[in-house]
Amino acid sequence: MISVEAALAQLFTLISPLESETLPLGEAAGRVLAKSVTAKRDQPPFPASAMDGYAIQSADFKVGTRLSVLGEAAAGARFDGSVGAGQAVRIFTGAPVPQGADWIAIQEDVDAAGTQITIRAATETSAYVRAAGTDFKAGQTLEAPLILTPQRIALLASMNISEVPVTRRPDVALISTGSELVMPGETPGPDQIIASNTFGLKAMLEQLGATVRLLPIAHDTLPALRTAFDLARGADLIVTIGGASVGDHDLVGDVALELGMQRAFYKVAMRPGKPLMAGRIGNAAMIGLPGNPVSAMVCGTVFVAPMVRAMMGLGQHPAPHQNAALAQDIPANGPRAHYMRAVLKGGQITPFKRQDSALLSVLADANALLLRPPHDCARKAGEQVSYVPL
Repeated sequence: MISVEAALAQLFTLISPLESETLPLGEAAGRVLAKSVTAKRDQPPFPASAMDGYAIQSADFKVGTRLSVLGEAAAGARFDGSVGAGQAVRIFTGAPVPQGADWIAIQEDVDAAGTQITIRAATETSAYVRAAGTDFKAGQTLEAPLILTPQRIALLASMNISEVPVTRRPDVALISTGSELVMPGETPGPDQIIASNTFGLKAMLEQLGATVRLLPIAHDTLPALRTAFDLARGADLIVTIGGASVGDHDLVGDVALELGMQRAFYKVAMRPGKPLMAGRIGNAAMIGLPGNPVSAMVCGTVFVAPMVRAMMGLGQHPAPHQNAALAQDIPANGPRAHYMRAVLKGGQITPFKRQDSALLSVLADANALLLRPPHDCARKAGEQVSYVPL
């Protein structure tokens, strides 16, 4: 067996960032920016009013000053002219500030009568003028790689970027194996169960940005497994669930080797998730996950998700770890890293009493995996421990 860290390091050697493609900005939300882009204009492109009011010269901003209103400036319709001493222009938020003006007297501080205004209050200390380029300037760069969140999409639009280079979505093929499995909605036989792992993994990986193909269940026969691998052709990553152990019906490794898999490792010192296999088949990376549903989902979080993020160009990083205080005492850990299903609440983390790798109901109630390193000593309530958010 190898450690979790060693396994992840080897998994990263099986993949590389995918090529980029260009998308219209309106279709790029959630994708990973593959190449840095630069702003094509200043924002704002002119000095702009931050408030509704009157554009004046700052020297005139005194209580009792009377000013003549020359005209109006609105967003998209500037005032063509300049503002001199004793003069004002009615202005609205976002409008270009006329030449000569350097102060906005907000309308709440002004008494207006016809074409005259009088400064009623002068306690404001802000000019309420947004200088040209205050937000960003032409040539300013948004550095890749990063995920294009709604906020970043809005920023790119204001930079006048209509198309963006993004990393191609990884094509992931998921294969559930086992003659005991049937699809949700079907009627299982007396010795059968419902396939759940691929649905949870599909949701996980699609949330990250991958394109996921849910292939038919492969029964525990060599022809069925060969067919499943044939259907996975063209994938960047093939993920099998179940059949990766050493029992008489665990045939995934045999078929993968028959098809030319170059095995990187087999078995990881962790629980849940010990029977884990990985390698390459042709142009695809392959990872074989254990069949127990919690084991598959935990391994998806610890191994598959970091692989997908790396393929999308986000770097080779383990699942993010955070720290929290234990809510209760816990005993010493054994020789394998233990990812305990737990609940994080109010800054404290509590592991569930039941940690069986078949209990999806426990995993569904968990929002964290409390990480116990191999041979970790007993811990007291209040001690800081590491966890992976779910």
